[in-house]
Amino acid sequence: MDVIDLRDFYSQRLGIVARQLINRGIRARWPNAEGQRVLGLGYPTPYLGLFRDTCERCIAFMPAAQGVLKWPTGRPALATLIDEFSMPLPDAAVDRVLLVHALEMSDDPERLLREVWRVLSPSGRLIAIIPNRRGVWTRTDATPFGHGRPYSRAQITQLLRQTWFTPASWGEALFMPPVQGSWFLRSAMAWERVGAALSMPFAGVHIVEASKQVYRAIPARRERTQLIPSLRPVLVPSSTATRKSSHSES
Repeated sequence: MDVIDLRDFYSQRLGIVARQLINRGIRARWPNAEGQRVLGLGYPTPYLGLFRDTCERCIAFMPAAQGVLKWPTGRPALATLIDEFSMPLPDAAVDRVLLVHALEMSDDPERLLREVWRVLSPSGRLIAIIPNRRGVWTRTDATPFGHGRPYSRAQITQLLRQTWFTPASWGEALFMPPVQGSWFLRSAMAWERVGAALSMPFAGVHIVEASKQVYRAIPARRERTQLIPSLRPVLVPSSTATRKSSHSES
C-alpha cells in the first residue's frame, strides 16, 4: 500500500480505534522503553508515540516501495526512506524493533527479518503486528490489514525460527469486525475483552514478541577419514643383483 493510503486509514474513526486496540497489546508487552533505542519498520508511526518521549532515541524506517511521510509533525524529522534489505545502521544498533505493515507487505520477509536480526542488539526484542489469516479483517481490502500476505501462528513461528528468532509471547487484537458503524466502534473494547477471554481464533492481527538468538546450534558432522597405507619407497636393485645381471649378459 502507498503511504498516503495508510495515513488516510489511521485518520478515520476505524483506524483510530484499531490503533488504540493494537497499542493496548503492545503496551502489555513493553510497558516502557526508558533508555532503549527503538526502531519502527514499515508504517510504525501511529504506534511509536508510546515510546518517543521516554526512550533514548526513536526512529521510523519506511520501505522505498511504500513511501515516507514526515514524522513527527512540527518537530525535527525522525522518519526516513530506506532499502528494507540494507538498513543504514551498524550491527547491534537498536534494542527494540517494532514491525507494523512490514512482513505481510514485503516481497522477501525472510530476508527482511535477517536484516532486522543484524541491527538488533544481542539482548534485543522484536514485536511484529501481523494480519491473522483466519481473521475477518483480512477478508476486505478496505483496511491495510486486508493487503499483503496474512499468516497463521504456525507460519509465523516457522518464519521466526528460520531467521534466528525465538517467539516469546503471543497476543491478538481487533476482534471486532472492520465496520465503520458507530455501535461497533463504541463497543470495540467489549469485543476485545470477550474475544481474549474466550480465546477466539478470529482476531484481526497477531501480536508476537520474539527475542534474538545469539547462539545457534550447528549440527556436528563427523569427518570421514580414509586410511591410506604408508607408501614404501621403490626398491632399487642391490649391487649383488646388478653384478649377477652383468655376468649373465657377458
